[in-house]
Amino acid sequence: MSRNNRLLVKNAKQVVLICSNGEKFLTKHGMQNLCVIENGSVVIGNDGLIKAVGPAQTIRAQYSEASFDKVIDATGMCVLPGLVDAHTHPVWAGDRVHEFAMKLAGATYMEVHRAGGGIHFTVQHTRAAAASDLLTSLSNRLARMQRSGTTLVECKSGYGLELQTELKMLQVIEEARRSLPISISSTYCGAHAVPKGKTVAEATQDVLQVQLPRLKQLMSAGTLRVDNIDVFCEHGVFDLDSTRSILQAGKDMGLNINFHGDELHPMNSAQLGAELGASAISHLEEATDEGIAAMAKAKTAAVLLPTTAYILRLPQPRARDMLDAGVIVALGSDFNPNAYCCSMPIVMHLACVNMRMSMSEALAAATINAAFALGCSQTHGSLEVDKHGDLLILNAPRWEHLIYQLGGHQEIIRYVVIKGNVVHDNDKIMDL
Repeated sequence: MSRNNRLLVKNAKQVVLICSNGEKFLTKHGMQNLCVIENGSVVIGNDGLIKAVGPAQTIRAQYSEASFDKVIDATGMCVLPGLVDAHTHPVWAGDRVHEFAMKLAGATYMEVHRAGGGIHFTVQHTRAAAASDLLTSLSNRLARMQRSGTTLVECKSGYGLELQTELKMLQVIEEARRSLPISISSTYCGAHAVPKGKTVAEATQDVLQVQLPRLKQLMSAGTLRVDNIDVFCEHGVFDLDSTRSILQAGKDMGLNINFHGDELHPMNSAQLGAELGASAISHLEEATDEGIAAMAKAKTAAVLLPTTAYILRLPQPRARDMLDAGVIVALGSDFNPNAYCCSMPIVMHLACVNMRMSMSEALAAATINAAFALGCSQTHGSLEVDKHGDLLILNAPRWEHLIYQLGGHQEIIRYVVIKGNVVHDNDKIMDL
């Protein structure tokens, strides 16, 4: 036991570990029975990792001789793992607030897309933007997510649709990873749409023969780290065959498969992902029973995005059917110009109300299971020894207030801690 440590959080009314036996993910039963310690404490060492978590009395006795850089008395408060946002598109220029009005007036996603809006509007602006401007806006967005409790976030490229802009986006994500406290899982999403003037076949060949080989060179040289590969598998975008060839090529380069599937039409994307050994598939509003069964068997996580279904007035993803089938259900904000939400507490609230998940299921989906979807559940997603010291301290007597108080997270989250360092301290005193 090291005598000097970075942080002691003591005497919390509740410490929500999520799980305590090294589980990489939880399915339905585990999600309904989270591991919670009443009156607990957490110790984070100088390396930023959790050294001990348990009843306050036990920790007090074990660490009676130890010193700490910082001590937080969490009496009357709750401690949770940092939240994990398993799906975002946070690098772009040019907002689409005008399209929100079109959607409210009844235009569908694909109607906006065909009218030159949607992804193509963002591509035009992102291609023209300087990398420094993209980094500034990305940093501001990630800071907002962090204040809302997110400590690990997946960040996609995908608004370039050609080599130079895709690389520009990935390099901006890499710069953010190196300079900001928040942990980032980086995703190459060059097959996010078919560029104007190209066929699906031409776009697929460009990804396979131009973009991925260059990405492989930069990854081998150590100048760029990319974790996942994504394709938007959809009618009018990338079909199953194109999707399969791109995802397989990414997998062959060592990337985790983590893609958009079965969003607007039942494409059998879930079955394809299961067949390819995908880490995760996102959206799944139109997943079939067969697709759900295949994902459960393959241990492919379902990253559900309640904001998208809510904003586009789509059918909600079938969270309950997935949970009943044994699927590993995770959550993401889908932050992008079409679904502008930085807050995982709001995502969890929508998951509970619209997708009929319980609060404990939603919290597990936004912690350990979202970490699993990103291949990070050995380091993130629960408060267990040797994991990253990422946690939230809530100014609330029960952890459920974070989900229950819609839009109230700004006041409820008192501290956000990443690797034992307080990165956000909200000293507003609130009356619950």
